Amino acid sequence: MPRTRIALTLGALLLAAATIAATPDWTPRAFAGVAMSGPDSILQRADAGRIQGSPTAKVWLVEASDFQCPFCKEWHDHTYATILKDYINTGKVRFAFLNDPLPMHAHSMQAAEAAMCASIQGKFWEMHQELFATQDAWAEVANPTAVFDSLAVKAGVNAAAWRQCVSTHAARPMIEADQARLRASGIQSTPTFFVGGEKIVGAVPTAAFIAALDSALAKAGAR
Repeated sequence: MPRTRIALTLGALLLAAATIAATPDWTPRAFAGVAMSGPDSILQRADAGRIQGSPTAKVWLVEASDFQCPFCKEWHDHTYATILKDYINTGKVRFAFLNDPLPMHAHSMQAAEAAMCASIQGKFWEMHQELFATQDAWAEVANPTAVFDSLAVKAGVNAAAWRQCVSTHAARPMIEADQARLRASGIQSTPTFFVGGEKIVGAVPTAAFIAALDSALAKAGAR
């Protein structure tokens, strides 16, 4: 079966449109579609902030997710902590988050912007945790702005800088670039994962996810 080809940029993720039968290509290349000038640009910092794990890990786990998606929350609530403890924090796997706020979810784009603006300050994973933990509280409100503001402060951001980022939509080009690459690669639903290049669709049980990671590590000679 062909595998979806994924390319990793210099601290950024690029999903390629083609599929190949060989090992996925993780060659560093320019982050197409988003202007990032200088070594410490806003978008470069935002991108670096959403990557977790050792840079020497031999296996990548890439998640395409929507903060308002109930199935994404299900995976976060039931599987993520185990993967973080046993695979990411141990240096076996490197994890990256791609934004795919779906139109059916009224606040998903705003939530993605909230997370990526936190990422600029190195607080993506703290905001990621807060957004999923409180999804039921903000998903149904008419305007979640105050909730997101409170969550960002709890996550430890500089509030003034975070609010400026959100109000100017500074992180939206990166979110839209994520979506464009996902659509070009045929990804239509969340959550979708790539484990060492193999695609997994949906919040599969933790045991199945662990099996996929162990298989990818064995193929990479890293178990």
